[in-house]
Amino acid sequence: MLSYDAMPTATASARSPAPPPAPAIDQRVFLHGMSWQAYEALLAWRGEKSAVRMTYLEGELELMTPSRSHESLKKRLARLVEAWAEEKGVALDGAGSWTLKSEQAERGAEPDECYVLGDVEQATAPDIAIEVVWTRGGIDKLEVYRKLGVREVWIWADGALTFHLLRGGRYVAAARSELLPKLDPTVIARFMSGGTQTDAVRGLRRALERRPAKR
Repeated sequence: MLSYDAMPTATASARSPAPPPAPAIDQRVFLHGMSWQAYEALLAWRGEKSAVRMTYLEGELELMTPSRSHESLKKRLARLVEAWAEEKGVALDGAGSWTLKSEQAERGAEPDECYVLGDVEQATAPDIAIEVVWTRGGIDKLEVYRKLGVREVWIWADGALTFHLLRGGRYVAAARSELLPKLDPTVIARFMSGGTQTDAVRGLRRALERRPAKR
């Protein structure tokens, strides 16, 4: 049986400030009891337009429209990661919000950003998926990604970048990426706020130039 929930992503109490305006929060709708065929049909109906992102987990379907703030943060993070890779000479191919899905695993997801180390045309799944947590709630993305073959999931939340590494069929939290061990998350975090995205990228490049090489 199909049921429907419209889930608000911000609540207010008598002692809390008014919720932020709609452009500043993610909007989510949940559909329960969705078959894989219905999920595929919705993907086909939506087409290549990614204004609504879909996450599917064993009959549960989340439709999420990211806020402007969410999109701005994920783009800033992506530009910083890509600038770092350029400075370090790392072959990193971006695949945006690649629709990852497996009927056998009953899972589907569209990351905020994702990357392949090497040739993206030969990849069956990204090596790295990036998720920005802007408003709480929703399907557990780690539970979705663990059966889609994504080796690392990077999560930006509460002003910090954390890493989750796929080991033995589950994700283990780590202080750094195993795929890009020289990437210092604290350096990335320094430039995730203040100024424009271009200012942030320039600041990161200057910071990398000043840092002495590790022996």
